[in-house]
Amino acid sequence: MREEGLAPARSVPVRGTAGTSVTTAAAARAHARAVVDARWNPSTGPAREEDVVDLLLVVSELVANALRHGGGLAGFGMTPVRDGVRLAVRDHSDTVPAEVCGPGSRPAGHRVGGYGWPLVVRLARDIAIEKQNGGGKTISVFMPIRSADRPA
Repeated sequence: MREEGLAPARSVPVRGTAGTSVTTAAAARAHARAVVDARWNPSTGPAREEDVVDLLLVVSELVANALRHGGGLAGFGMTPVRDGVRLAVRDHSDTVPAEVCGPGSRPAGHRVGGYGWPLVVRLARDIAIEKQNGGGKTISVFMPIRSADRPA
């Protein structure tokens, strides 16, 4: 089942790459950095640092939300593609973010926090929330990564 108004989920593996165990936001960030460094390297051209910072923020927010609000992290996957990376985070909760807020705004009646999801919405592309059979959900996003060699 797909949330109304969001792009359909693409097929993205929701597990760590062989040999990786992503169970924390720090481990997810380290894995994301390793994927970017392997794909955008001296022979292909390094990644633009501001794009990497945006990716690491989105990784942190999605994993932290899964841990804090989603009953724990059930899966993490990241796939490099031509112009960026596809990221998928699975948790154990069927609850989807209540609102998609504009940049810097908070959900009505929300007293604590509330900035993580709007940050994801602002920085990511092709956001999809797919409820899983047997419970839980997967949030998939595309994060653009440009080569540092290309002009802005």
